[in-house]
Amino acid sequence: MKKLHLLSIAAIVLCSNAMAQGYPSKPIRLIVPFAAGQGADAAARIVANKLSENIKQPLVIDNRPGAGGIIGTEAVAKAPADGYTLLVGSNGTHAANPSLYPSLPYKALEDFAPISYIGSVAMVLVSTPTYESKTAQDVISAAKAHPGTVNVALPSSTSRVVLELLSKRAGAKFNPVLYKASGTAITDVLGGHVPLSIDTVIATAPQITSGKLRGIAVTSAKRSSSLPNVPTFLEAGIKEIDIAAWNAWFAPRGTPAPVVDRLNSELRKVLSDPDTQAKLRALGYEPDGKLSPAQVNEFVRLEEKKWGDLIRSGGIKAE
Repeated sequence: MKKLHLLSIAAIVLCSNAMAQGYPSKPIRLIVPFAAGQGADAAARIVANKLSENIKQPLVIDNRPGAGGIIGTEAVAKAPADGYTLLVGSNGTHAANPSLYPSLPYKALEDFAPISYIGSVAMVLVSTPTYESKTAQDVISAAKAHPGTVNVALPSSTSRVVLELLSKRAGAKFNPVLYKASGTAITDVLGGHVPLSIDTVIATAPQITSGKLRGIAVTSAKRSSSLPNVPTFLEAGIKEIDIAAWNAWFAPRGTPAPVVDRLNSELRKVLSDPDTQAKLRALGYEPDGKLSPAQVNEFVRLEEKKWGDLIRSGGIKAE
C-alpha cells in the first residue's frame, strides 16, 4: 500500500510538472472584481498586456464589479484550479472584506493560491485650494478644536479605514461623509460641498497637478512618485501612518505549484520591465513584483489582521 501511495504521489508530481511545461496553451481569463477604468483595472491592463506579449497567449480581462469586490472574487474561488482563471485581488477583497462583512462566500487565505504581489497605491488627503487648513497638522488641529464637525468625503472602505487610522494616531475626531464612488466625492469637494476627501493617488493626482485640489499628505511611508511635492503623514509629524491600497494576483486553491511558480516568474519579469514600471508610476501606482508566492501569503495574512483590527475598532460596516 505504501508503495502504491508513493507511486500515486509521483504520478501527481509528474502530471503537474508536465502541465506547467505546456502552460499556458490557451488564453487566460483575468477577473478584475472592480469596474473598468478604476485604478486596479487600469494597472491590471498594463501588466496583462506585457505578460500576454511575453507568454504568447492572450489575457482576457473580465470585469466583475459589485459588492465590494465579492462577486468577482467568489467567481475565481469557484473556478477550475488549472491556471486559466486568475484574480486581481486587493486590500479590499483579501484584507478588509473579511471584517467588513458578517459572512463571505470565500475565505481570503484558504481559497486562493497567491501568485504575485503587483504593487500599491497610496491614499492621499486632499482639500479645495481655498480651504483654510493647508497642512496635515492644520487639519488635525481643526478636528481637535471642533470634534466631529470636520467633514471628510470617503468614497471607499479603504478611505474609511485610513480615516480611522488617522483619527487614532492623531487623537482627533472627524465626521465621515460616505460616497459610493470617487467621482461623486471629488465633484463635491471641487464644488465646495465637502472640504476634505481621502482617496487614491490615481483618482486625485490629475486634479492635484492641475491645481484644482490641494494634496495635503499621502499615507505611504515614502512620497508618491506621481505626487513628489505632497509630503507623507510621517513627514508631517503623525507617526505610524503607513497604509496603502494594494493589488496581488491569485489563482484558485489547488492550482499546481509549478503553474503558480511559472506565473510568479513571468510577473517578476513584467514588473521589472522599465517601460511597464513607467506606465504604472504614471498612474500613481508603485510596482513591486519581488515577493514569492509564500511571501505573498504571509503579506496577506498580516494585512488581514492590520485592516481587520482597524475596522473592528472603528465599528466600520460595509455600506
